Amino acid sequence: MNHKFLIACGGTGGHLAPGIALAEALQARGHTTTLFISEKKVDARLCGKYPNLLAVPVPGAPFGWRPVELIRFCWYLAKGLNFSLNYVRHHHPQVIVGFGGFTNAGVVFAGRLLDVPVALHEANRIPGRAIRLLSRVAHRLYLPHGVRLPGRLGLLVRHTGLPVRQEVRRIPRLEARAILGVDPQQKLLVIVGGSQGSGPLNSWVETNSEWLAREGVQVWCVTGPGKGEMQVRELRTKTGAIIRAWFEPFTDRVGALFSAADLVVGRAGAGTIAELICCETPAILIPYPFAADNHQQANAQHFEQQGGGVVVPETALATLKQEVSDVLFNDWLINKFRGNLRRMAEENTIETMVRDLEALAKRDLSGNQAKPADALQPAG
Repeated sequence: MNHKFLIACGGTGGHLAPGIALAEALQARGHTTTLFISEKKVDARLCGKYPNLLAVPVPGAPFGWRPVELIRFCWYLAKGLNFSLNYVRHHHPQVIVGFGGFTNAGVVFAGRLLDVPVALHEANRIPGRAIRLLSRVAHRLYLPHGVRLPGRLGLLVRHTGLPVRQEVRRIPRLEARAILGVDPQQKLLVIVGGSQGSGPLNSWVETNSEWLAREGVQVWCVTGPGKGEMQVRELRTKTGAIIRAWFEPFTDRVGALFSAADLVVGRAGAGTIAELICCETPAILIPYPFAADNHQQANAQHFEQQGGGVVVPETALATLKQEVSDVLFNDWLINKFRGNLRRMAEENTIETMVRDLEALAKRDLSGNQAKPADALQPAG
């Protein structure tokens, strides 16, 4: 049976990418999907890669306590709610799925007002304010394994990971390096700062690029939108051989890039960690210190505890050079990390969510929920 799903996932790459992954999986099962995205250019750019997906820009603004930010948020929340009410009334989706963020509040409230089941997904180890608030009107809440929200128990909660796009998968190392044009023999260090890039990490690469080159390490740095142009630099190893460093503001080849890498240095957003796990790529994580509720620190600590890599606080960037050297040139440790990541990647998050959302869409006309898929157990 065909169902209609409305997926609110705009505002950041960490919300949009899993929304795209879920939409593709639902469409593959014969369902109809619409993505509610933000009006940001970065959302339009990423969605442009998926012409088979319908993406609709929706008014929205981030939450803030300062008077100007709060007024702006309330104004755009009202606009987003009005837009969403009209859209839901006209298109009649069976389920609304939200991937967090106050920019999606309008469509979540519209679903509640119009009696459309709402499912929310939180990928971070510390649920954000938006999820904590909006989950009060949700029919389903997806949380990471081991994470709880007080009062959100029983049939409401499912524990699962973050959906990852089909193309973000581990591919053979030599194949990945051929795609990128990277030397297959030399070590490759990849630096990523999340969807917006990271000034401190970019600066670290600039400071240490010559040292890395002398040690025979290629570098690929994703600097972030507006942080420089695409360029390739030629440097020299200790023996005088040419070695290259790539700098680009944005990449749409995450699967190839992570599969080609020996080691990634990056932030600890839930999306980045999910992609590292899918590609079985060891990492040194530098949590963004100003993330809401310090959730990146919690994400990074869990990743380290599971054996996927190590954590270095931004206040200790002076030690990063030694950490990179200690991990990158230790093949036993790299292989140990990869084995742990392979274990972490065993769950099929997409299948878990799709089956459960199909069950949620089959509720009867009285508003009662359908029984959840047999393979899913209520969390309590």
